[in-house]
Amino acid sequence: MIEQIWEGTKMDKIKMTTPLVEMDGDEMTRILWQMIKDELLTPFIELNTEYYDLGLEHRNETNDQVTVDSANATKKYGVAVKCATITPNAARMTEYDLKEMWKSPNGTIRAMLDGTVFRTPIIVKGIEPCVKNWKKPITIARHAYGDVYKNTEMVIPGPGKVELVYTAEDGTETREVVHNYTKAGIAQGMHNIDDSIESFARSCFNYALDLKQDLWFATKDTISKKYDHTFKDIFQEIFDKEYADRFKEAGITYFYTLIDDAVARVMKAEGGFIWACKNYDGDVMSDMVSSAFGSLAMMTSVLVSPQGYYEYEAAHGTVQRHYYKHLKGEETSTNSVATIFAWTGALRKRGELDGNQELMNFADRLEKATLSTIESGKMTKDLALITSLENVTVLNSEEFIKEIRKTLEN
Repeated sequence: MIEQIWEGTKMDKIKMTTPLVEMDGDEMTRILWQMIKDELLTPFIELNTEYYDLGLEHRNETNDQVTVDSANATKKYGVAVKCATITPNAARMTEYDLKEMWKSPNGTIRAMLDGTVFRTPIIVKGIEPCVKNWKKPITIARHAYGDVYKNTEMVIPGPGKVELVYTAEDGTETREVVHNYTKAGIAQGMHNIDDSIESFARSCFNYALDLKQDLWFATKDTISKKYDHTFKDIFQEIFDKEYADRFKEAGITYFYTLIDDAVARVMKAEGGFIWACKNYDGDVMSDMVSSAFGSLAMMTSVLVSPQGYYEYEAAHGTVQRHYYKHLKGEETSTNSVATIFAWTGALRKRGELDGNQELMNFADRLEKATLSTIESGKMTKDLALITSLENVTVLNSEEFIKEIRKTLEN
């Protein structure tokens, strides 16, 4: 039996030469995390990880130092896998008796690694995209800095003038009139910085080369002739100087167009490309793509830095409602696919960097086993509600993971 080959002796397990950075998380995804390790990873791999507990209680105990430590470890080893974590609000302050309202771990890690988030839907037979011609995944790359998310806003009470004023270090001023108001209104100021845009561009170009997929980028430079045009210019300059030859060699293309044209093209495309978006566009389009492909629980996420650091995680949250049911001893049917794919993505990248083909092959087999389980009609409740397959079997959280193991071993 294959099971005996995998589990017969410790020697039969796949070895890892370099640790993965493992970032544990919160609530129901933390429960799934351990199940995945116990059933799908440690029976087959001598799992080598440097472990960081990013559960909210431990972040609170360490004054969030553990989040910083995990990001620094990612810089050291190059590849991390992260469980979903709680970003506390007022209710969580009371629930967990927090010292303060700690920042989002994702935000801290993203800032320290200077990374771009790439989100890709997981395609499986029986969960059909709403857009019928979408045959391959569409990856959204969102520039997660600045623009409207770091804006300054004003309510204008009555007649007057709003100006943009830049004061140089030597005290000289440059002024542009935003609007002369004759009555009440509103105003906002936005910004971005060249370094961040350059980092975003390089992350996108590098990831396109990793996946060997075309890269699209879109803004509204015909209207925003300085702000959006700067994004366009920086992307083009970096591509021409650093990536044009490498893209040609890889047989892929970089394509720029206006954002409205990009949306029209995406709706008619079959997929299989990366779509780089400014912050707001990426926020909106990533939700559109994930919803149209079927489910946020079937969406992978990877943070890629231009320095070559990778951090893999599921695109969804901690599944709080299911966790409270779990604490009461009630059965849950929680979809673990995106969390499994976070592990496989990290293991594959670790294997690629270390020249460990066995580890890369295992990641491929685990993904195939996961999808085959669903395609055989065995799935969690959320997928059963949207599948086109007939006579499906709804499994609980643990049963689904164990069923994947059976598929993996056969």
